[in-house]
Amino acid sequence: MGWNKPLPQVTEISAPFWDGLRKHSVRIQQCDKDHWIFFPRTHCPHCGSRSLQWRSVSGAATLYSFTVTRVPTLPEFTDEMPQLLAVVELSEGVHINTTLVGMEAADIRIGQALRPVFDERPGTHVLLRYTAIDSAAPQVLRADSLPGQALAPPAPLARRQISCKDSAAMQSLVSDTFSAWSNQIEVTQASIDQFAALSGDDYWIHTDPAKSRTDSPFGTTIAQGSLVQVLISRLQLPLDYEITGSNNMVNYGSDRLRFANPVPSGCRIHARYRVKAVQAVKSGMQLTMEINIHVVGQERPSVINDLLILYM
Repeated sequence: MGWNKPLPQVTEISAPFWDGLRKHSVRIQQCDKDHWIFFPRTHCPHCGSRSLQWRSVSGAATLYSFTVTRVPTLPEFTDEMPQLLAVVELSEGVHINTTLVGMEAADIRIGQALRPVFDERPGTHVLLRYTAIDSAAPQVLRADSLPGQALAPPAPLARRQISCKDSAAMQSLVSDTFSAWSNQIEVTQASIDQFAALSGDDYWIHTDPAKSRTDSPFGTTIAQGSLVQVLISRLQLPLDYEITGSNNMVNYGSDRLRFANPVPSGCRIHARYRVKAVQAVKSGMQLTMEINIHVVGQERPSVINDLLILYM
């Protein structure tokens, strides 16, 4: 699995901390005067001693402070919004910056007891997260099963049978309420590059990560709007109805298509829909389905597509 998000730069001084996390152990330094130390250093900030040892500790902590972030610090984190960024206080007294997982913001309390979660990222990195001591979150988040990475579709719904010849039944599908979400898929740089080669839309904001980091207003490469739009074919919308009685069903195009929000490379997308209108036309019954494709965690859609489906 690829990974587009920044990861820590391990140094000679901090290496024992990261090595411990790879073994699912929390390690911090202690000086010969029994002072506990974090972040990793060459000397004790309390007494100046340079006689430091790395010790394994339980990782048990309490919540010292937290905030709910809804604007990503970097574009690569767009699909992780909102994030619960926190400072925790270990039993040994040191403070560690972290992210809370498996918790809802409304349930978080300062002073809350927490336990460590080892977040395995692709490659060799393991990050230290925290969750409530009674949380159902696993102790280890595996790289191949990170939250939101699964491509599994939503559970199948019981579908109403609606005849396209029954005008009243077709009109009953019209709603202002959107459906539940589809499955999620990752929009990788590889897929962006492949679409660029196929379509000719190879502008640098899509295909040049280095230039995009310095010159693009988005801070990273973004997917072509047309690519995101066609990826609806891989997003399984949770339809709760089935149209029957037609001899043919035709994708008649789009009545409206907008690319309202960028999709940074490496982010996950999902979609939801509503039936916007139903109209009898000369050749049959025309249904307008509004499909909104969002970056996971973003309220504003990236693609708005009023898809026209003709039942003949």
